[in-house]
Amino acid sequence: MSRELLRSDKLYKPRYRYTPCVKAGPFYFVSGMIGFDPANGQLVGGGPFCETRQILKLLQLALPDWGLTLEHLVQVRILTTHMDQFPEINRAWEEVFNTVDPPARTSVGVAALPAGAGVEMEFILYKE
Repeated sequence: MSRELLRSDKLYKPRYRYTPCVKAGPFYFVSGMIGFDPANGQLVGGGPFCETRQILKLLQLALPDWGLTLEHLVQVRILTTHMDQFPEINRAWEEVFNTVDPPARTSVGVAALPAGAGVEMEFILYKE
C-alpha cells in the first residue's frame, strides 16, 4: 500500500511537523483540526459553537483540494474540553449535516487541547 501526503493552502499552517491529510489506499486520514482562523493563525472566539463551525468550514474548504466531498466522510472523532456544552457543538454540526447524511461519530471529553482550544476534530474519509 502506498501513502500520499496531502496539503491544502486553505488550511492554517501546521505549527508542528505533521501532515494535514494522509491518503492510504482509498482512505484519507485528516489530522486533528482546531478552530484556527487561517488569516491570523489565532483560535476563533465564541466558544464551542464557533470553534466547531470553523473546523467544519475549514474541512469543507480543503476537501476539494483533495478531490473529496462531505459524502466521502465516514468517521469523525470530536474531542472537547466542554462536554457540558455539547449541544453547542451539535448545533454547529447540524448546520453542516442537515442536507448531507452524517458520518459515524465519536465524542470524547478531554482535560486540555492544543492552543487552548475547546474543540478538536479528526476525520476519516473513503474514496475508491
